[in-house]
Amino acid sequence: MSENGDIILVTGATGKVGQAFIQRVLNDPRFDHFNIRALCHNRTLDETDRISIAKGSVSDRSTVEAAMKDVTHVLHLATCKETPNNVMDVTVKGLFWILEAARTNPNFKQFILLGGDAGMGHFFYPHPIPITEAQPHSAYPGCYALSKVLEEVMLQQYQIQYNLNGCCLMAPWIMEKDDFKYTLSFNDDVFGGPRWCDLVSLDKAKEYAATNTIPVLCDSDNNPITRNFVHLDDLVSAILAALDHPKARQQKFNICMDEPVNYRDVADYLAQTRGYPSVDIPTEFVSTWLDNSKAKFLLNWRPQIDLPQLIDLAWNYQRPPSSPRTIWYPG
Repeated sequence: MSENGDIILVTGATGKVGQAFIQRVLNDPRFDHFNIRALCHNRTLDETDRISIAKGSVSDRSTVEAAMKDVTHVLHLATCKETPNNVMDVTVKGLFWILEAARTNPNFKQFILLGGDAGMGHFFYPHPIPITEAQPHSAYPGCYALSKVLEEVMLQQYQIQYNLNGCCLMAPWIMEKDDFKYTLSFNDDVFGGPRWCDLVSLDKAKEYAATNTIPVLCDSDNNPITRNFVHLDDLVSAILAALDHPKARQQKFNICMDEPVNYRDVADYLAQTRGYPSVDIPTEFVSTWLDNSKAKFLLNWRPQIDLPQLIDLAWNYQRPPSSPRTIWYPG
């Protein structure tokens, strides 16, 4: 690794956001002065002249302190889903050790946290107006949503206590490749939730899967729900826009599509373009609308992927046999 320039520590570097970010940084001449240090635990990356590897758990203080040596920036992506045995060690203790190392490093420049709309309850709680960055935290039940609240609060306090240059990018559900297609599957291969096959009878689930039936998520009044998504490419563009941006200092940004996805619109588009049938699925969930105006105004960032593109990218994606779908975490 070159000894010149900035070093950005990427936690969660082997995840889909981490890998995409690293490739974009390495391929963009604007960031030629950045070297990458990837903190890897269960999986790893190949070292190059601009990528070095630190191995170990983010919850281990000595591992973090070694990984943070000479680091000027942090992109914190490491997280846990619904894994109660690990979530506090990774999301609280791990973040604490990184922030401690950052605040005591005189050459440290910026901390970027990837937050999530789980911290404001996304479609679990009613939100009668668009959700801005001023929305109070309101985690839905479970340890993952709680951990996203704790991460944000800890970063906010370090910004207050030590004037740390931090930035939180709050993302909803992140889509890449054929992810969106599998969010709508009635089979066991469904990606994330709801788990549609559990909301109908077994026979119906098999029938809907065989006929490529698209579920239309509805609220208790049978109105189609709107839910927020962001494509991976747009999220990485937002991270790059925030990197060393003076107006990102100690700010939080909603990073999402311009409009939330309406499940009825999804079904209508797939009916028109692929002839798929659909079925309404009533639930207790509610609609939400994240407002991304702040990121547009301060960072001059714009999402590029709209709903038709999100659908077409997922359905047109041809997965190579060497890259089977693998879900590395529950939920």
